[in-house]
Amino acid sequence: MKNKSAYTLIELLVGISIMSIIFSVGFASYRDFSRRQALTGVTKSIISDLRLLQQKALSGEKPDLCTVLSGYQIDITSTTTYNLQAVCSTNITIKTIDLAVDEVTISSSFDPIKFKVLGQGTNLTTDAVITITNSKIGNSSVINVGIGGDIR
Repeated sequence: MKNKSAYTLIELLVGISIMSIIFSVGFASYRDFSRRQALTGVTKSIISDLRLLQQKALSGEKPDLCTVLSGYQIDITSTTTYNLQAVCSTNITIKTIDLAVDEVTISSSFDPIKFKVLGQGTNLTTDAVITITNSKIGNSSVINVGIGGDIR
């Protein structure tokens, strides 16, 4: 008679349990990584939008419907939405941005933040702090805009 080798039920259960634990730890790590990346992505996007407004203000580039341009500003309209605007006799919205990430919110110590034309600085009396928060992981990212318009 030949001996047949096979796995016992206990060996199968132990193997499946170990694989389940490894999968759970890996999935939790991936989820946290994904949320941190979402926060980093939103922060970089806002910095990019601020630099765009700064560049347009420095160059004095006017939109079509604007007769007298006094600057460009970011206007935070809610915790998940902000507008990029040209400041003329009325504010002309160039672009509306929805963060589109459920757990990420934005707030500012000064609103709106305006970059004045031709290097005249900003409308700030003190440095403005824009805080981007991911509520699921409890992390925040901070963008500082100085009185002179420096973005850090």
